[in-house]
Amino acid sequence: MRYAVVIPVYNEAGLFPLMLARLDATPPLVAPDGRPLERLLVVVDDFSTDATRELVRGLRGRPDTRVVLHDRNSGKGAAVRSGFEAARAARCDLALIQDADLEYDPADHDRLARPILDGRADAVLGSRFLGETHRVLYYWHYAANRLITTLSNMLSNLNLTDIECGLKAFSGPVLERLTIREDRFGVEPELVARLARLRLPRDAGPPADRPARIFEVPVSYAGRTYEEGKKITWRDGLHAVACIVRYNLSR
Repeated sequence: MRYAVVIPVYNEAGLFPLMLARLDATPPLVAPDGRPLERLLVVVDDFSTDATRELVRGLRGRPDTRVVLHDRNSGKGAAVRSGFEAARAARCDLALIQDADLEYDPADHDRLARPILDGRADAVLGSRFLGETHRVLYYWHYAANRLITTLSNMLSNLNLTDIECGLKAFSGPVLERLTIREDRFGVEPELVARLARLRLPRDAGPPADRPARIFEVPVSYAGRTYEEGKKITWRDGLHAVACIVRYNLSR
């Protein structure tokens, strides 16, 4: 069984090597029968203009890594889309999204993937607000996230606490059916809306589709300030609202 860690990266020459070292130091996921899974790193460079691009190019010799180089800067959503395409081409049975800036810890991968590996979930979303360690930063970011999450819950009829969390995991059947249109940070609310409406074939019983089983788990969070390189802005928050309405109400 193989799983992909999809890593979108843009201008993170300082933190990307640290994140990669921490990921390498994190043991691969383990199946319920105790066997370690094969881990594939899918690194997508979104046309970085600093030393990141050369760092990513240097990973081409690693047998556990697939490198994707965008020929123009398109945004996180576009990088995740390319990463999913590579994971599908590699026939991965599970995929996780891991940001390159170390705001999220690879040590949480097992917690994120465990409900899928145990057969209880089809998709698992991380949450920064369920009790794990997190860096204390901007109140208005928190307030805006709560508002965006509440609006998403109202339209999707899900009961999530943090739709903007970047740490997410998807089973193989979900990965095969997910489509991404958003190029930038609107990918987060888009993915949640698509999961809420996703139907999957039943494993047994009558030949009828079933809703995707969505879980949420606590993850740690070491957020950055804008001086440290944080990229999301208030404009992305406004666009998130538009994405929530578009992808939850469109057919």
